[in-house]
Amino acid sequence: MQTVKAQIRGLSERTILQAVNLDNLSKRWSPDLRYLVSVTSLEERTQFSRLLNSGVNNIAMLVAHRKFLLERTPHVVEPENAIKQGDVVAAISHRNQIQVLDRPSDDHHTIFLTNRCNSNCLMCSQPPTRQNDDWLVDEARVIATHMSESPEIIGFTGGEPLLLGSKLVEVLRHFHQLHPNSHFEVLTNGRLLGNEGHANALLDGLDFQVTWMVPLYGHADFLHDFVVQANGAFNETLNGLLNLKARGQSIQLRIVLIRPVLNLLPALCDFIGNNLPFVTEVALMGCEPTGFALANAELCQVDIFDWQDQLEEGVDNLQRHDVPVILMNLPHCALPGRLWSLASKSISDWKVSYAAECEECECRDRCSGLFKWSNDVGWKPAKLTKIKGMEK
Repeated sequence: MQTVKAQIRGLSERTILQAVNLDNLSKRWSPDLRYLVSVTSLEERTQFSRLLNSGVNNIAMLVAHRKFLLERTPHVVEPENAIKQGDVVAAISHRNQIQVLDRPSDDHHTIFLTNRCNSNCLMCSQPPTRQNDDWLVDEARVIATHMSESPEIIGFTGGEPLLLGSKLVEVLRHFHQLHPNSHFEVLTNGRLLGNEGHANALLDGLDFQVTWMVPLYGHADFLHDFVVQANGAFNETLNGLLNLKARGQSIQLRIVLIRPVLNLLPALCDFIGNNLPFVTEVALMGCEPTGFALANAELCQVDIFDWQDQLEEGVDNLQRHDVPVILMNLPHCALPGRLWSLASKSISDWKVSYAAECEECECRDRCSGLFKWSNDVGWKPAKLTKIKGMEK
């Protein structure tokens, strides 16, 4: 999530608010919500003061210039103008930070539910912690009520959301009640779904569609278990996938393209086609250069262009079995031309950036781009080149 430096006064340690202007406040106001109201003129400051004096107590000021500030009121001074109308934000007073938890204009909408996990994947971008963080579940419910629009897709991630047990079901139901037209995606390693009791408790009561995004990193136990650093994970994951299939759930298999996986990618894709042809699609994904991937760079940092033969053969094996496949987090110039049509703009809005080589590239508008921190760590998925016409 995007984090913005700010000066925060008069709010509790962590407060969830919806950003609005004064015109929208009257349309969106509810006594059960909290609002961060943009004040950009002396006239608007007067209007805001009248609201406070009339007894409206669930509002705080958002100003970019202190001259508009009512000093004794709850407020946020945000000099970067990074908060937009409709944003759901967390004001973290003890750190003087604003976290943008949801932005209506973004293409990707993700709710973070836990940082705990029962795997330790070599390339994990969000290294797990052991502390109890159930407060994130409570906050997720508050985020749902503060979202002014219902996105087409809402994702739920961690950590491992299945560790929440029945609380995950409660969160999904809460979001479905408030955003019934949104489709939900849950990023999970699927291991706990391999237990019939867990699968029954979680899945049998769901009366709305969810897509479960589950990673698979090898066609044999020692391969997958090595990548996720958990003995027995391969068998648990396969059993989880079968339990999802038995209950008619939608499944996206995710394969992050690091060296141990790329070495045997064609065999893995053939295994999927032969044994898991029921999956909705397979996503072949570039590695995000952060978290554990930096500590395991010798295994995770690859130039995808050097692995084109394995990538093309893997795609061919999936397509031969009529298994849909997409490519994620991979710029077009890292791919053979015949795979460009499979590449998607998959990097979250607040994470994506483009390099100088992208400026005049004809594929930029439909390209995934790069993770923002690629330049910081000197790690790109391939040597970048401008694409002109249909040839690189």
